[in-house]
Amino acid sequence: MGLSGRSFDPTGTPPRVPAPVVDYRLARRSALAGLRRGFLATTDVCDAHPELLRAAKNIGEDATVPCPVCSHETLRLVRYVFGEELRGLSGRVVYPHDWLRELVQSYDSFTCYTVEVCTDCHWNHLIRAFQAGKRYATARTLRERRPRR
Repeated sequence: MGLSGRSFDPTGTPPRVPAPVVDYRLARRSALAGLRRGFLATTDVCDAHPELLRAAKNIGEDATVPCPVCSHETLRLVRYVFGEELRGLSGRVVYPHDWLRELVQSYDSFTCYTVEVCTDCHWNHLIRAFQAGKRYATARTLRERRPRR
């Protein structure tokens, strides 16, 4: 036992670290406030790329809230994964949602981004980014994430 009163076992497995999450709600709120105050034009914030719109229309998940710009119920959520270890899968849309579970079980570390997209007015904003993979999954979450048969 060391002077600090804690034991250290260099042969033991290190504890799992919680996965880092970046929440972009403040940036979203700032963009919407700038739009409402006239500092930003609608064309500045409603500029979704055609591929992002296509992904949102065809495979995005319905959001639980209306679009913050046009108030239509066409707000969709799209998830992308990026990571060096993913190689050819990096930059792909996560669809179906169970595929994310498979990636977590198969790869050590990658980043998942969630983007909200309005298919009417083309509003889009990054909602959150988080690290995922075996490095961040506990044994319990790996068991929970197995596809149910």
